[in-house]
Amino acid sequence: MRRGLAALLIAAGLTGAAASPAGAQPEWGKVAAPAPGAVRIFGSYTNGCIAGAQSLPPEGPGHQVVRMSRNRYFGHPETVDYLLNFGRRVAGANLGIALIGDMSQPRGGPMAFGHASHEIGLDADVWFRLDLPPLPRIARENLDLPSMVDPVRRRVDPKRFTNKQAELLRFAALDPRVARIFVNPAIKLALCERPWVDRSWLRLIRPWNGHDAHFHIRLNCPADQPACIPQDPPPHGDGCGDDLDAWLSKPAPAARPPHKEAARPTPSPPAMPLACLSVLGVPPQQAMR
Repeated sequence: MRRGLAALLIAAGLTGAAASPAGAQPEWGKVAAPAPGAVRIFGSYTNGCIAGAQSLPPEGPGHQVVRMSRNRYFGHPETVDYLLNFGRRVAGANLGIALIGDMSQPRGGPMAFGHASHEIGLDADVWFRLDLPPLPRIARENLDLPSMVDPVRRRVDPKRFTNKQAELLRFAALDPRVARIFVNPAIKLALCERPWVDRSWLRLIRPWNGHDAHFHIRLNCPADQPACIPQDPPPHGDGCGDDLDAWLSKPAPAARPPHKEAARPTPSPPAMPLACLSVLGVPPQQAMR
């Protein structure tokens, strides 16, 4: 591991803003606790890390964290506050219990499987299933989390994607901290076809393949995090026109077996912010050995 890191550091010239902090995702997944000190984000949603992350309480009004054994329920304090507020709104509207999936690892960084983002504590997955009672933590490890989409028709299953799921998404998008929310194109279409009085929030709902059993919330870079690299804002409009039609006309991606997530290949990982070395806990002098 150190030899590969040294090569990347040399390639980066040890100058400028970037260097790879370990070269392999598993190193980030092995760290059990957040880096101490003030909250600091370095890099982008798909290439970065976070120090001073907080953990989301495993359960609370309107929410439960699932698959806690993954240790991916950490984020920026704004993310934690957002999800707690979201859960309270879900509970207040009697929608059920929001099942919170992966957020970020304790220090962010790349994950060995499952995601190409979630690296800086500003992403969170929420499952669409709303019919479960409060469950003990062990019972949340292997839940049946069904798809909302008929893969043949490429439209939502109306018995599963109901007004409750649509309202769940609306609640998620109304918070001004939200940058975008990723859903399956068929789910975006189902939202577009509903007679909303206010359609402005639909702009934040972005089609992306997969995301048929859960949706992916992404928050904006907080104002006090200058090293956080933002994503360009979504285009103007509600996103219900030609762009969505283009997604729906594409061939459907091949179905993958449920609950099997292959390791993400990284033949040439991009250089990460140099500050992520200290966040991961790799002293520069050891990294160069």
